Amino acid sequence: MLVTFSSDATEAEAAGALDHLKAKGANAILVPAAGVWRIVILSGQIAPEDIGFLPGVQEVRPVLSPFKLASRETCPEDTVVNVAGVKIGGGQPVVIAGPCAVEDEEQTYKAALMVKAAGAHLLRGGAYKPRTSPYSFQGLGRRGLEILAEAGRSVGLPVVTEVVATDDLELVSIYADVLQIGARNMQNFALLAAAGKAGKPILLKRGLSATIEEWLMAAEYILKTGNRQVILCERGIRTFETLTRNTLDLSAVVAAKVYSHLPVLVDPSHATGLPELIIPLSRAATAAGADGVMVEVHPEPCEAKCDGFQALTAKELSQLIEEVRKGAECR
Repeated sequence: MLVTFSSDATEAEAAGALDHLKAKGANAILVPAAGVWRIVILSGQIAPEDIGFLPGVQEVRPVLSPFKLASRETCPEDTVVNVAGVKIGGGQPVVIAGPCAVEDEEQTYKAALMVKAAGAHLLRGGAYKPRTSPYSFQGLGRRGLEILAEAGRSVGLPVVTEVVATDDLELVSIYADVLQIGARNMQNFALLAAAGKAGKPILLKRGLSATIEEWLMAAEYILKTGNRQVILCERGIRTFETLTRNTLDLSAVVAAKVYSHLPVLVDPSHATGLPELIIPLSRAATAAGADGVMVEVHPEPCEAKCDGFQALTAKELSQLIEEVRKGAECR
């Protein structure tokens, strides 16, 4: 159920209504948006007449969507996530770029310079790498976080990195501006809830075989903690196609933008695994409404310890950013 307050209602009135609902046993959360206070009742036996008389309440109506907090039913306005001054959602598309994995200081610093020079907005890099093979490079852990954070500071870019376990969450939060929840952990519900409570922006990738509803329900676990800074990321799903690494689902981007207020990014690097497809699909993604893209770059792709085959060069990254802008102009 959604309780909407009048535009002149005060925060004290909204907070008082929330206390009233909780006293009646409701699980409810206060959602401020576009200058209007709203309360979303997540569970509990509450009748509209139990709320409608409260000061400042304008409307009480049911919420039909299963993902109540991520739905446009409860928040019609686009959510904009601010990461150290970089606004993701509701404006110009952003580009997040960097190496798949932090390998050493020199490689990461060179990549950071590439990303900054090309005009990208955030630096990405993995310190903890969940790999299919236990014998593949697993990342540098804490040292990787330190290197990534220092590289980001040196070029003036906020950093994004993946957290793979609740035990690592506190440490990763010290160094990262954005916490990434990878595709393999999309339904790691304990990690989602813990990450939400960390208070950092969360970049949530769609699972390998997840439906759009499952993806948005995963976001709900984070939003339910009170953390509104959730960024969705479509990174390709498993289909029968074998030419590409995965299949980029642009319909999911459009659907997520239609049914949810959260910003949506696209990761064409993991979706395709083919550098020659990354740039045109980045343009297509922003034309379809994506709020930006996240791609992999490397100063020496052939020498990369992780996913070098899909990493872009500095020249290709500059071209991608130009094509992303063109795509946004087609909306």
